[in-house]
Amino acid sequence: MKRTHHCGELRASDVNQKATLIGWIDSIRDHGGVLFVDLRDREGITQIVFDPQEEALAEQFHKLKPESVIEVSGIVRARPQETVKNVLPTGGIELVAQKLVVHNISETPPFPMDDERAERVNEDLRLTYRYLDLRRPKSLKRLRIRHSAAKSIREYLDNQKFTEVELPTLFKSTPEGAREFLVPSRLNPGQFYALSQSPQQYKQMLMVAGVERYYSIARCYRDEDLRADRQPEFTQIDLEMSFIDREDMYALIEGLLKKTWKDVLNVDIPTPFPRMSYKEAMSRYGVDKPDTRFGLELKDVSDCFKSSDFKVFADTIANGGVIKALNAKGLADLTQGELRHLEDAAKAMGAKGLAFIKVENGEWKSPIVKFISEDEKQALKETLNIEDKDVVFFAATHWEQACNILGRVRLECGQLLVKRNLLEIPKNKYHFLWVVDFPLMIFDEEAGRHLAGHHPFTAPVDEDIHLLDFDPLAVRGQHYDIVLNGVEIGGGSIRIHQPDLQKKVFEEVLKIPKDVVESRFGYMLRAFKYGAPPHGGIALGFDRLVSILAGVDSIRDVIAFPKTQKGQDLMAMSPSHVTEKQLRELRITTVEVSD
Repeated sequence: MKRTHHCGELRASDVNQKATLIGWIDSIRDHGGVLFVDLRDREGITQIVFDPQEEALAEQFHKLKPESVIEVSGIVRARPQETVKNVLPTGGIELVAQKLVVHNISETPPFPMDDERAERVNEDLRLTYRYLDLRRPKSLKRLRIRHSAAKSIREYLDNQKFTEVELPTLFKSTPEGAREFLVPSRLNPGQFYALSQSPQQYKQMLMVAGVERYYSIARCYRDEDLRADRQPEFTQIDLEMSFIDREDMYALIEGLLKKTWKDVLNVDIPTPFPRMSYKEAMSRYGVDKPDTRFGLELKDVSDCFKSSDFKVFADTIANGGVIKALNAKGLADLTQGELRHLEDAAKAMGAKGLAFIKVENGEWKSPIVKFISEDEKQALKETLNIEDKDVVFFAATHWEQACNILGRVRLECGQLLVKRNLLEIPKNKYHFLWVVDFPLMIFDEEAGRHLAGHHPFTAPVDEDIHLLDFDPLAVRGQHYDIVLNGVEIGGGSIRIHQPDLQKKVFEEVLKIPKDVVESRFGYMLRAFKYGAPPHGGIALGFDRLVSILAGVDSIRDVIAFPKTQKGQDLMAMSPSHVTEKQLRELRITTVEVSD
């Protein structure tokens, strides 16, 4: 089996040459006098011609079926001018068969194998036969994009003097984070590993060890409820550097992404990327990962209602809340169904309803218009640039929730405007953005204590450290997110490297009991006493990054063997039951739990 070419390589310059191709039958056509097969491999398609006068070949031809694997040897010839297919790189030639070897006759596939029809097939069926789904040209192209991206990233980091280090997958349980996959230890009965959610603590230990610049393309695991952009096992581009500050990290990652986009898509990404504080991102876009490809920005209109007779707005302001507004320009023709959808989106973010005002033919229409004075209307008109055919949405509550509510409504309005051809959000435009100056701490009302906004190893901004003692919520963290077109593709921080400060954050701010700090983080605090360097790092979501490069919405499309939203591998039928013997060896008993 020695092919001379792939199925996408033969050209007019190869006419009259002998060639041998091996691949899968894409299609079979019997045009009476002439027999045709389109032969496909990962590089493309070549048309094969069988002469019906060659009885042995013709007999073999009539036994062939699509997706069978065959090997064909013959002579390359130019196609007649009227049959040339300029859409194919091989469209100017064909291979006249002289010898045919059938390696495998395929059964009829469970779904069409051409990209257009296969994309409409139920995803569960395609995942059950994932090996066939991957055989499609579009799927193979996505895997190659993933390969090209990984290759580009490795080249860049190697040139930046990074050392690739493989870190353990089996770690210890840290239950204060996302839900983990637990792994029983047979050699240590009753004890468990946890599959690593990220290599965070290990990579900090590498900095203490003097590695200085580490990276890995790391597998990570989280036992969470799944969505289209989540998988129980996923891949991060994980890196850590010593002796750096935030500016060094920004420059490094901008260079990495610039090279990757150029290598994979041949697109030039302008650098440096814009930066925006967390507070500004929330205030203007209602989310800490804003899509800046379109406007529709939120405005604070509290000043317009300082002395309002509208009790809902007046009480909100009196209680320290805000009135945020969004002008969805040109969307006053909302249907009742669309309006209900926007209300449901607002309620999903904690709103009780969604106040709005439509402007049609110069008239303001809304159940709340009767409560708004002419002066307030004029102030709104000037602040929001309200014109005919606009619709304005309001959120009246505390600042963060008001931002979240209208941030969600903004995205939904954007899609409605796209459907009406009133807004364009191009997929081939790449708006990168650094979001910075996040709060170091958040307060959990249910737990009654502070929680780390990012993770407990994030360093506070130097000038805010003194606030840890009396106002932790005012402390900014040296945390940074890299955002692309409304998607967070990575996040990281400068780390705490001083043992006393790290211990203070654990015990005094986060209120983690001392014995728990010792059991989970004692080795880290001890390590920091032996000359820990200043250091910081970042993790980029590799699956999400590749999905954007490939122009697909779901990360499942760029993972070779993904899980469903129930965490199942339908092809391998995993997870599965295990034997009683296995459970006994691990000293595990399964129990029935009622919902």
